[in-house]
Amino acid sequence: MASLRSALLPFARVSLRTRHAQLPSLPPSLGLMRGYKSRGPARDPMTGEMIALPDIDPSLLKLEPTSSPKIRPPSSTLIFGRTFTDHMLTIRWSSNSGWQAPVIGPYRPLELDPSSTVLHYAFTAFEGMKAYRNEDGTVRLFRPDMNMARLNRSAARAALPTFDPKALETLIKKLVMLDSEWIPNEPGYSLYIRPTLIGTQNALGVGPNSDALLFVICSPVGPYYASGYKPVQLLATKKYVRAWPGGTGSHKLGVNYGPGIVPQSEAAKEGYSQNLWLFGEDDALTEVGTMNLFVAFKKPDGGVELATPPLGDLVLPGVTRDSVLALARGHIKGEKIPGLPDNLTVTERKVVMGELEEAEKNGTLSEVFGTGTAAVISVVDRIGYNGRDITIPTGPRGLGPIAESLLSRVTDIQTGKIEHEWSIVANDVRL
Repeated sequence: MASLRSALLPFARVSLRTRHAQLPSLPPSLGLMRGYKSRGPARDPMTGEMIALPDIDPSLLKLEPTSSPKIRPPSSTLIFGRTFTDHMLTIRWSSNSGWQAPVIGPYRPLELDPSSTVLHYAFTAFEGMKAYRNEDGTVRLFRPDMNMARLNRSAARAALPTFDPKALETLIKKLVMLDSEWIPNEPGYSLYIRPTLIGTQNALGVGPNSDALLFVICSPVGPYYASGYKPVQLLATKKYVRAWPGGTGSHKLGVNYGPGIVPQSEAAKEGYSQNLWLFGEDDALTEVGTMNLFVAFKKPDGGVELATPPLGDLVLPGVTRDSVLALARGHIKGEKIPGLPDNLTVTERKVVMGELEEAEKNGTLSEVFGTGTAAVISVVDRIGYNGRDITIPTGPRGLGPIAESLLSRVTDIQTGKIEHEWSIVANDVRL
């Protein structure tokens, strides 16, 4: 019995830590309130028993600047995700001691045991976010709270440890400010930020991890449409399925992305840029490639409906998706955005391919576009389905009026041209 208890203790601690991380508040005497600082496990003052593991603590940060800074390449030569900044953030976790002291040090290879669970069972969750630098030197993050919340949700689904989202956001600000000179000054450029959480337990058994590593790396990137807006073409097919009810499609896990490469390659061979993922007997639209999907329909009363598939097991809760919905709904309520229709309705509902076919025939199919961190908005002009193409209007600039208006508003907020609560200044953080 004692050996069984010892074997199960790491898993029990993972569950205990996760439960406490999800509690809104607890009495200060328990040492479990948000912002609790500890260099060791929290213990009951009466019994001495461990009741929680330490969370991420930015005050324990170890800053180890590189002694060999890289030469920054010209902005015009940047390729997405190929160039990385001088530093990275790493934070280790174990079921025995919780989150350890964060370290910002030189960008370098990771050292993993060949038996690490991430290499065998894909214990990995990640995020994609960006930082922008204004002409006055102000550095901004776009809605980092949304990324932190989604990473926590993904971690919990993958049996990885959760964390204090504000603590990690603070550390990401420190990393970004340390490498802020890597953010190009040219319009349209930014710093792509990739927080990643992996299981590092050295064991081939399948179960919750007793060890994990959270790391953050940064990559300067150029504008997605460097030579003008180019609509994309989609192949709608059910030969492959991205997500299913009860699955992990609504979480940002590494396991969701690798299997999409072959379907995309097959779509490219048929002359299409990406997949349009369908689901069910009625061919319901879910996502486009790795982006969320929006469709605009003209209504009989002269108005326009902007529709997107509802969230659930099949659709990732995208940050840009949420932003587009909020801005469009704000426009309806009176916070007007130039270029959007006055008589606009916004719906999160099921959309099926038969509806798109019918809308094309009667001239009510107005726009189709995807939303995501990399491109913000990517317009679709053609969808291959059942052996023929559905054609979608895109306008003379390659963007329909709704897509163009929302793209302009989102990017103005991201870069600080419009002051907004979503645009979080990083300059106030202390290194």
